[in-house]
Amino acid sequence: MKMDSSDAQHLSELRIVLMGYRRAGKSSAGNTILGREEFELKKSAQCVKRHGEVADRHITVIEAPGWWRYFSVKESPELLKQEILLSVSLCPPGPHAVLLIIRVKDRFKETERKILQEHLDLLSERVWSHTIVLFTHGDSLLDTSIEQHIESEGPDLQWLLDKCGNRFHVLNNHNRSDATQIKELLEKIEETVAQNNSCHFEIDRKILQEVKERRRAEEERAEERMKRMQKRRENIRSQMSESIYFIVQIHTEYIK
Repeated sequence: MKMDSSDAQHLSELRIVLMGYRRAGKSSAGNTILGREEFELKKSAQCVKRHGEVADRHITVIEAPGWWRYFSVKESPELLKQEILLSVSLCPPGPHAVLLIIRVKDRFKETERKILQEHLDLLSERVWSHTIVLFTHGDSLLDTSIEQHIESEGPDLQWLLDKCGNRFHVLNNHNRSDATQIKELLEKIEETVAQNNSCHFEIDRKILQEVKERRRAEEERAEERMKRMQKRRENIRSQMSESIYFIVQIHTEYIK
């Protein structure tokens, strides 16, 4: 990706959200960015937030849970959609960039493009101007350049890159000793901020409030279900105690 960095400013703080399908390498990318094992590789249903000092910058990284590659937004769980929306609110006032994680070795055709677009569009059309495609497993390219790979994938991957203003970066998670790849990534994020008139991405407050209210209502319903189950268990225990007492009394009378 060639960008004009003349207006880019070195930022002492960067806020990043990692997003993408499951098993794309989000956790590994977060660990590579921060330079240590901060994100567990096991899948989480909730967002994970971590901090670190990297290349003279304070970095905040949010990992949003991933969607299934072949599940549309309609098929994705409501909790997942809520977490995607909430992810960009966990680093206030908002992320400088959303890194859209894609494994180099995974095919990217029309089905993948549509599903990815649906999930990212949950955050509104504005998110695309703050998005950088981050290709993981860069070592699998071998002697192929990323430009050659993009061309070989066809129009759907090119559409995605056009949608992101041709912003992309390749990451080799197996070569964390290469500090250059992270330094260049952070510089590309700063260039993205400059292209957005030094503004970060911020989700519409009305959308965020609606999500929080739905989450609160679901938690209240879950709490009520838990209370009902607890009361049911207590009733069963009480009935069992009474039955045991009755059996003991009968047995005592019989012995007499």
